Amino acid sequence: MKQRSNILILIFPLLAMFFTSCDAFLDTLPDNRIQLDNEKKITQLLVSAYPGANYSVLAELSSDNFVDNNAILPVTLSSFERMHDEIYAWQEVTSSTQEDSPSYVWERCYAAIAAANHALEAIAELEASNPDLDLSAQKGEALLCRAYGHFILVNIFCQAYKDETASLQDLGIPYITEPETVVIKTTPRGTVASVYSQIQKDIEEGIVLISDQNYSIPKYHFNKKAAAAFAARFFLYKRDYQKVVDYATDALTTDATPLMRDWTVDYDNITAISYDYINANLACNFLIIPTNSVFSRIFGTRYGHNGTAMYGSTYGSGPTWSGYLPCFFGKLYISGQQSYGVFFPKSDEMFEYTDKVAGIGYAHVVRAEFTAEETLLCRAEALIYLNRIPEAVADLQVWNKSHLAPNDLTEAAIKSFYVTSNALFVKTLNTTQMSSTFVVSAAQRPFVNCVLHFRRIETMFDGYRWFDIKRYGIEIDHAIGTSTVDKLTYNDERRAIQLPQEVISAGVEPNPRLLTPVLSGNYQLFVDNE
Repeated sequence: MKQRSNILILIFPLLAMFFTSCDAFLDTLPDNRIQLDNEKKITQLLVSAYPGANYSVLAELSSDNFVDNNAILPVTLSSFERMHDEIYAWQEVTSSTQEDSPSYVWERCYAAIAAANHALEAIAELEASNPDLDLSAQKGEALLCRAYGHFILVNIFCQAYKDETASLQDLGIPYITEPETVVIKTTPRGTVASVYSQIQKDIEEGIVLISDQNYSIPKYHFNKKAAAAFAARFFLYKRDYQKVVDYATDALTTDATPLMRDWTVDYDNITAISYDYINANLACNFLIIPTNSVFSRIFGTRYGHNGTAMYGSTYGSGPTWSGYLPCFFGKLYISGQQSYGVFFPKSDEMFEYTDKVAGIGYAHVVRAEFTAEETLLCRAEALIYLNRIPEAVADLQVWNKSHLAPNDLTEAAIKSFYVTSNALFVKTLNTTQMSSTFVVSAAQRPFVNCVLHFRRIETMFDGYRWFDIKRYGIEIDHAIGTSTVDKLTYNDERRAIQLPQEVISAGVEPNPRLLTPVLSGNYQLFVDNE
């Protein structure tokens, strides 16, 4: 692994395009929406319909991808900011409303949704006044953007989707379908079931309208592959498995091999890796979204990708490799000391100066929001539940081979590796406790654990591991300091991150907090004997 010498302070060209447009929209009075009087203006407005917030900090620190270094090392490191202490302990965040906070994610998602709604309203008015005008592509993009903004919110601030009946009991988030016309309006939260129903409606209505011809660089927008990948992920979470396969195949075709990232490329430095990971010319990248975020500054502080988090994923063994996946050779970095953990610089910071003399500006993290690899793993997971195991293993082998694993993945290899005693990689799946219809059979279990393991590696630092933990009711422990372990049970209400304090103060119903955290003074963490 390599030492990280400094924070990346470069500006990526697409950032200027995205954030200039976004800031222009957010700094414009709402009544200026009446000026959306032609196709070009609507197309420009839709640039603002993508959330500029990075939810990775909330999700990663809530998951088992990070540990408290103070609990496993003889150190007393400080967190980068107090908010990280609150998130890691599954507490309400009261110390920050800045980048990466619940407030920021909430506000930027709803700002993006507002842009989509203004675009949809303008499209309806223009098409009504001019029947020959075709704005179907813009309408499709706006619907997909509205669906995705709500999809992020419901998965961060609500319980996981369980089923159509059980999810009627869980609080959702306000689903906004019209431009706001009053300063303060309290919209009911609805239920997780109702939110998922509305997301599905927007996806299915919008996806057939998407066009790749509307933009010079389609991968900065919901193009056809990105839309299909989003639909595949949504229906995976909703457990409509045939639709997952259908949409994933639309994005990947039958054989996804040509779309996989080329991990044989050698890089000279962290900058080259981070830029190439979000390269719009790569076939594996379907949708790229820039965000305001200081996520990468967490590495080298109190909370790190270390201990069991590290050895159970990026730096651990697997069914076809030992040590760590060869794809990471020369691509893992450290910040501070090696004992503080490692990181792969997909989420490294790109700094946009507004005043170089004063040294101030905006910190950005650019996300590869939808990729061929994650979509492939969505399809593999769905195929397992359709009892098409050989096809699922074939997809998993494509992922395995592309990541340079030295051995082929077979059904036998999966069954022999994912056994109960291999606790780093085999987790108890509390699915039937969440929904009587979510049954993982004994025959399916090792393959499910395999796909969850591969997903954990593939989506490291993206936040999706938290969503997988929620979907499967996986119980995790957070050791806090040297004397406390907090256990997150499958039905813990803290799996729904609390709404921002200012949102609650405005009258929106907060998430319940009735369960008492399970604390213990005795715990063990994996120890590296090397």
